[in-house]
Amino acid sequence: MVHTAPAWPEPEPLDPLSAPVPQYGTASLADLLPTIATGLGIPGTAGAMELAPADRACVFLIDGLGWELLRAHPEEAPFLTSLLGTSFNGSGRPLTAGFPSTTATSLASVGTGLPPGAHGLPGYTCEDPATGALMNQLRWYPWTDPYVWQPYPTVFQRADAAGIHTCQVSAPNFQHTPLTKVALSGGTFHGRLSGEERMDLAAEQLAAGDRSLVYTYYSEVDGKGHRYGVNSDAWRGQLMYVDRLAQRLAEQLPPRSALYITADHGMIDIPFDPDSRIDFDEDWELRAGVRLLGGEGRARHVYAHPGAAADVLAVWREVVGEQMWVASREEAIAAGWFGPQVDDRVRARIGDVVAAAHADMVIIATEREPRESEMVGMHGSMTPVEQLVPLLEVRT
Repeated sequence: MVHTAPAWPEPEPLDPLSAPVPQYGTASLADLLPTIATGLGIPGTAGAMELAPADRACVFLIDGLGWELLRAHPEEAPFLTSLLGTSFNGSGRPLTAGFPSTTATSLASVGTGLPPGAHGLPGYTCEDPATGALMNQLRWYPWTDPYVWQPYPTVFQRADAAGIHTCQVSAPNFQHTPLTKVALSGGTFHGRLSGEERMDLAAEQLAAGDRSLVYTYYSEVDGKGHRYGVNSDAWRGQLMYVDRLAQRLAEQLPPRSALYITADHGMIDIPFDPDSRIDFDEDWELRAGVRLLGGEGRARHVYAHPGAAADVLAVWREVVGEQMWVASREEAIAAGWFGPQVDDRVRARIGDVVAAAHADMVIIATEREPRESEMVGMHGSMTPVEQLVPLLEVRT
């Protein structure tokens, strides 16, 4: 009797349409400030979310503090945990960050009130179509005119023009960065080194106007997560510290105020093994036909040589399609990954192929990106741990 091996079906790549697209227009970071601005009576704003208006509004953005991370650490963050039920107007639900779930993209979405396809910062790095160079949108290198790259006014600029007392309270080194200019400028920038000074000054600035809009920011939860991972004592220590900062600010709110505590993305630790960290610089299949590799480990923009885009898409789907949602540029745009519409000036910044991680893995590039490839904590994709962020609320 002849025994034949069973015919196992070929594994199917993930369908790009199955990716959990951010809730643009209803519950994304891009919807927050327009909704607050509408409550303040600022002309030309249309808030899509349901938030009770307040005469004085403060947004405290904690870099890297995702919804799932916060819920998993109640002992380290008792104050923030006590506010989980207030999230998103008392619904107890999170917001979505946007795609990619990365700092430059999210801060631009917060400040402009626009999704990535409109404001045009579609990732950590992307191609500048005018030069063919790979541009780092966090460090703004190589240089390009910020106001050509992102021409829309910020919500802060509209608030200031409407007579709202408007300011940002952050670390001094952020004051003159191009990212601040295109995403967060408007009103007055106040630089303070310590977290305690920022909280105290944010409360003072809230009280300085009958109608006020204040933004403040803390970065080191993200920093410790990248370096040591979100399962480290260093990261937990930062969470404990920022929990005290949030309580310090909440206890100083002036009357008629609303404090909104949110984040730009979450984070996931990636194991240091070859299956979890695929090195683009060592993988000839993934490199074939690729002109530039952009984005970051869990949200890649892949730019093909002329005429090679279809082949690159097919290879990436074959090699990593079970672990990542792999889409052509047009598929990603049509699926709404970057928002309901993508401006013409932005379209070519998006990779010919876009790959977003579903599994606990990354595409690193040890030669091109040595520092980023060594990070423990990663983010960028559309999984819940990266994508969901809190919108905690305190009112007086």
